[in-house]
Amino acid sequence: MVKSMRLQHDKKLDIEKVISDLDKYRPRRKGWVWRTTQKKYHIGEFDYLQCSDNLKQSQPLPAAKSFGFIDPQPDVVITSEIASGRFEDDLRRMRMAAWHGADHIMVIRTAGQSHFDGLIEGTPEGIGGVPITRKQIRATRKALDYIEDEVGRPINFHSYVSGAAGPEIAVMFAEEGVNGAHQDPQYNVLYRNINLYRSFVDAAEAKTIMNSAGMAQIDGAHNANATARQAWKVMPELMVQHAINCTFSNRTGMPKDRICLSTVPPTAPPAPCIRIDLPYAVALRELFKGYRFRCQMNTKYMESCTREATVSHTLNTLISRLTSADIQSTITPDEGRNVPWHYNSIHGINTAKQALNGLDGLLEIVELKKEGPLREKVRELKERAVLFLEEILEIGGYANAVKLGFFVDSGQYPERNDDGISRDPDGGVGVGQVIPRDPDYFAPVCHHFGYNKIPADAGSTGKVCDAIGGCTLCDADKIQYIDEMDQEDNVNVRMEKVKPYLNSELIKPEVQWSGDGYLLVTLFLPAEERTAEFAALEIASRMGLADAEVIHRQVMQNAEGTLIEMKGRLDFSIITSEIVVPPKPELLEEEEIRKIFQENKLTVVAATVGEDEHSVGMREIIDIKHGGLEGYGVKCHYLGTSVPLQKLVDAAIETNSQAILISTIISHGDIHRLNMKKLHNICVEKGVRDRILLLGGGTQVSHEVAVECGLDAGFGRGTKGIQVASYLAKALKTQKRS
Repeated sequence: MVKSMRLQHDKKLDIEKVISDLDKYRPRRKGWVWRTTQKKYHIGEFDYLQCSDNLKQSQPLPAAKSFGFIDPQPDVVITSEIASGRFEDDLRRMRMAAWHGADHIMVIRTAGQSHFDGLIEGTPEGIGGVPITRKQIRATRKALDYIEDEVGRPINFHSYVSGAAGPEIAVMFAEEGVNGAHQDPQYNVLYRNINLYRSFVDAAEAKTIMNSAGMAQIDGAHNANATARQAWKVMPELMVQHAINCTFSNRTGMPKDRICLSTVPPTAPPAPCIRIDLPYAVALRELFKGYRFRCQMNTKYMESCTREATVSHTLNTLISRLTSADIQSTITPDEGRNVPWHYNSIHGINTAKQALNGLDGLLEIVELKKEGPLREKVRELKERAVLFLEEILEIGGYANAVKLGFFVDSGQYPERNDDGISRDPDGGVGVGQVIPRDPDYFAPVCHHFGYNKIPADAGSTGKVCDAIGGCTLCDADKIQYIDEMDQEDNVNVRMEKVKPYLNSELIKPEVQWSGDGYLLVTLFLPAEERTAEFAALEIASRMGLADAEVIHRQVMQNAEGTLIEMKGRLDFSIITSEIVVPPKPELLEEEEIRKIFQENKLTVVAATVGEDEHSVGMREIIDIKHGGLEGYGVKCHYLGTSVPLQKLVDAAIETNSQAILISTIISHGDIHRLNMKKLHNICVEKGVRDRILLLGGGTQVSHEVAVECGLDAGFGRGTKGIQVASYLAKALKTQKRS
């Protein structure tokens, strides 16, 4: 067994150590783990009714700084879908995802991977969802062991058991500690044209093996939603697909609490989505009591606007809270533009976490109506689903229904538009490969589905595989570990190319792979859409960006202009040791600050200047209520908003103040810089610059910008009163010593 590696929060994940000694690694646990919950959690100042245990280490939401940096974890499992295409980079993404609260890591296919018809080793059996190797699986589970120790919560690893090699993939997953997988024979039939009988026979074996390892199963019914031209019309069919897979899984021995329905709200704005999607969600939960629900965010209507996707995803999460969810899947909000960058994966997780926390205990204060349009629609959907099933029986069963194109038809049952997917039960990949077992058939392996004639002298300890001294599910030392065989495309070669960026002084922007150099540029161009697109590419060229590509264009108004987002690659690196990084200011303790101001009385004048009416930020800096300067014994003369700079300096002279504090939020035309420079110049003209400290603050202000404009200090977004108080106290001490 490989010893566990303890991660340090301020050190990068050591990929080389993760992939070392993989032949000796064994998964330390198998099976799916749900979150641990209580009836009530008291976190910070708040009580939560739908939470789970806190993490040991995590990255809270940005707004958490206003609430004591709390990071409440919702009660539902949260998914992060990882799709970089390089597993060594996936591991880093997984760590970031776990720190933000994800405990279901789903590695999904990249372009073309689900369409292979042969195993990488060359057999004709096809592959499961991804062209995945034992090395990738083992390295991932090993890394997740370390990561779950770091954050203090079990993390479920998930992939796909699909394709004509489903049983083989299921065996490898069971051997290697994979905790959950998609498995739905209907997906193979409808979307990959695998022979219907072969698909269901394989599924029985795969589900049996998955169950033996305690894996959770997610079905694929939601694909009809994503595929049909009018997704909101296939809701009855979706229920039928769920019913077929749930019943089939149950018959293979899988318990209900590990059979998960993959549900997706069928619409998104501008459709009246809640009125359509909510009855569907309620009907599902009533028809499938006892099963689990994996609520996936909608992808069908995602274009390239991340804001639009995020709003739809938040509404999807509202439905999870109005009904129930066991797993809340997340989708990167940029999936519609095919750039699933790691920071947008985190945005997806945070969208779910933020919405779930914000909607905590929703059904304690509202309830769904028991009469009216909601209940009527729920009943209608159920009736349509039952009638759909009855017709399948009337025409001779599922195979005939598939042949006649019943599924993924965009008509709302019983209406049909004759645009469904039709498959010949006597055709497809793997046709004719289902062979009846001979009467003396014996497979000396555990967890084998169907007829198995076990010899009387086999299984001395009650295990079928005793006949061969144990199978790989019982004796992991029998597993044949094969490392990568491609001498040119393997993890070691890839890591050697990016080695300078892994643990060194060199850094580049990155969004997908180590050292990829990609960045995002957002710009507005006062031109119509097509002109704006090609103008943006010309701008990228002159900026020196390689491989520039417009990934989002949005018309603000046909004649007035277009918003453009484009990606491009930088060919240079930054050497961190050559960057001048000013030390982070150290804050004095509160009592020391008060003592300094008791011994050295301080008076300040403060105002929001120019034509700026924003007052909240300045009031938080000076008011005692918000922990401002008044609380430390500073006398503050607040002059209000839109105060002329000349008036502010005159007031400072009149009150014999030692400091002037200005807030300048508006930055159009660099007005914030102009205001700070003007304040400095007026003080010079008045002959008081050497005895009055000048401090500027605002969302676009930094210390460096303020000093450049002639001020003594600058304070940006998120500044608290203690930071300004500490600076002033230190300045007073320095003046006294001099």
